[in-house]
Amino acid sequence: MLTNQQARDTLADAEMLFSADEVQAALVHVAKEINATLADQHPLVLSVMGGAVIFTGQLLPMLDFPLDFDYLHVSRYGNEKQGGELHWRVAPRENVKGKVVLVLDDILDEGHTMHAIKQRVMELGATKFYCAVFADKENGKAKPIQADFVGMGLPDRFVFGYGMDIHGAWRNLPAIYAVKED
Repeated sequence: MLTNQQARDTLADAEMLFSADEVQAALVHVAKEINATLADQHPLVLSVMGGAVIFTGQLLPMLDFPLDFDYLHVSRYGNEKQGGELHWRVAPRENVKGKVVLVLDDILDEGHTMHAIKQRVMELGATKFYCAVFADKENGKAKPIQADFVGMGLPDRFVFGYGMDIHGAWRNLPAIYAVKED
């Protein structure tokens, strides 16, 4: 975790990649795509805590179809910059059985977490799985899963803001920033 001053210094040294207006335009775009695909499905929407909180909170009012809502909490990062072992804090529940499921997350980085979520949801009896991520990191690596809906692509840099954190800080930023490269 960063101290208040360290967090402020980190932001001051960062490079803004996408403004709040660009983030909102991407959100509107992804909402339209989800509406077009899932309008007649009555899905169960699962939000991945804590990164997807902002994306979920702003996206749900833009969805114009009935849905059920729940959450799950799994992480490979914690407050680190690189992913490690998968940790389930709240696993998908039995309420996925027989449902079309839409999982919302902040970023598809290497894809391992979302792949594990899909496996678990399908094992629990979901009839169909979709995932929407606000950001897809373009890291040039093969990912075990591709998102069905993507707000925007991001470069292969350490990013924060709009749900994504840096050592626990700055999830609440309306724009997306990157740590300056050396």
